[in-house]
Amino acid sequence: MSQRTEVAFLGCGGLGVLGAIVAAFAIGCPQYAVYEQRKTGEAELARATSNRTISVTEAHAKFEAAIELAKADTVRAHGIAESNAIIGQSLKGNPEYLTWLYLDNLKDTKDQIIYIPTEASLPILEAGRLAHLGKASPDTTRKP
Repeated sequence: MSQRTEVAFLGCGGLGVLGAIVAAFAIGCPQYAVYEQRKTGEAELARATSNRTISVTEAHAKFEAAIELAKADTVRAHGIAESNAIIGQSLKGNPEYLTWLYLDNLKDTKDQIIYIPTEASLPILEAGRLAHLGKASPDTTRKP
């Protein structure tokens, strides 16, 4: 073969190879686009499934935590009820302690009017108490 014939033959062969490559791209590109979309959809589905599983797991954890907190509150309430029963039982028939406790708490009430109930449950009114302490009583501030 001559050199020109070989170049022409290679040119035809090169065109054939180039044509085959173009044909492969023409057929393969739409197929690849479909493949890529399918894989993208599968990835999104896997992500959504994972997010749903996480949300459900978190909800179950919150539910279990709420149950345990309710149990703890119930145990605490029973403890407080028992303590109150014990304290209430110890205070029955012990008015001296209650009176002492009441009077002991009065020491922190400086310059306050405190009404102490009497046997008839009526307060003893001290109309002149504020004037005695150097403060004007409500009746002395009014003008006739």
